[in-house]
Amino acid sequence: MSSIALPRAAARRSWPTDLPVLLVAVVWGASYLAAKDITTARTVLAVLVLRFAVAVPVLVVVGRRGLAALTAAQWRGAGLLGLILGGIFLLETYGVVQTSATNAGLIISLTMIFTPLAEAAVTRVRPSRAFLAAAGLSVLGVLLLTQNGGLSRPGAGDLLMLLAALARTLHVLAMARLKGIGGAAALPLTTVQLGTAVLVFAVLAAAGGGAGPWRTAASFGAREWAGLLFLALCCTLFAFFVQMWAVRRTSPSRVSLLLGTEPLWAATAGIVLGGERLGAWGLVGGALVLVGTAWGRGAAR
Repeated sequence: MSSIALPRAAARRSWPTDLPVLLVAVVWGASYLAAKDITTARTVLAVLVLRFAVAVPVLVVVGRRGLAALTAAQWRGAGLLGLILGGIFLLETYGVVQTSATNAGLIISLTMIFTPLAEAAVTRVRPSRAFLAAAGLSVLGVLLLTQNGGLSRPGAGDLLMLLAALARTLHVLAMARLKGIGGAAALPLTTVQLGTAVLVFAVLAAAGGGAGPWRTAASFGAREWAGLLFLALCCTLFAFFVQMWAVRRTSPSRVSLLLGTEPLWAATAGIVLGGERLGAWGLVGGALVLVGTAWGRGAAR
C-alpha cells in the first residue's frame, strides 16, 4: 500500500511545477498559428523586430546585474549564439508563412532527432539501432506529412522548417560546446542572444527587406496586436521565465519531456483553431513523427 501511495503523492506534488511547463509547450505549439495569422512574406522582418522589441527591454531591466557581470568572452559567445538564433527565427517565420501551422510544428520537432545524431557525429559515438530506427520513422513521417492528396515534392515552407530544425540543432550544439560562455547565467545569456537577433532583424529590415516595423505596426488592428503580444509576452517572456523557474524545482529531463509535447499542441491549434486539414497521408505522417520523436527521445536517453 505505501509503495503505491508514495509515487502517487509525489506525482500530485509535481503538478504545480509540471503544469506551467506544459502550458509553455501549449503556447509554443500555438505560436506557429499566431505567427502565420499576423505575418506575410513582406512583414516577416517587421513582425520579428516588433516581437522582440517588446520582450528584450524587459529582460534587460530584470537581468541588468547579470549583464554587467558578463566577461568579454561571454558577450562574444552569446553574440555568436544570437546570430544562430536569429537565423532560426528567420527560417521558422518565413517557413510558417508558406506552410501550415500543423506542418511547421511537426517538422520542427525533428530537432529532437537531429540533435543526438549530430552529437554522435561530433563525439564519434554510434547511436543505438533503436534510435536510428526512430529517426528513420520520423523522417518518413515528415515525407508523408508534406503530401496533400498524393505524393508530391515538399513545399518551400516545409523545406524552410526542415532547415530551421537543423539550425536549432546547431544552436544546441554550440551552446554545449562554446567555451567562452562557461559560467554565464541563463538570463543574461538569453538576453544577449535575443538582443543580437533583434539587431539582425532591424538591420535587414532597414536594408529594405520588406515592410518597415513602424509602418507594419501602424497597419495592425486589434487582432494583429493581440497575436503580436501573445508571441512576445507568452511565447517569449513567460516561456523563458517558466523554464528557468521549473528547472530549479524538477529535473531537466522532466522539463524536456513536457516541452516535447509542443508538436502535438501545434497540430491541435492548426486543426481546431486554424481549420487546417491534413488528409490521409498527413494524418499518418503526423502520427509517425510523434511516435518517432517520442521513441527517439527515449532511445537517446
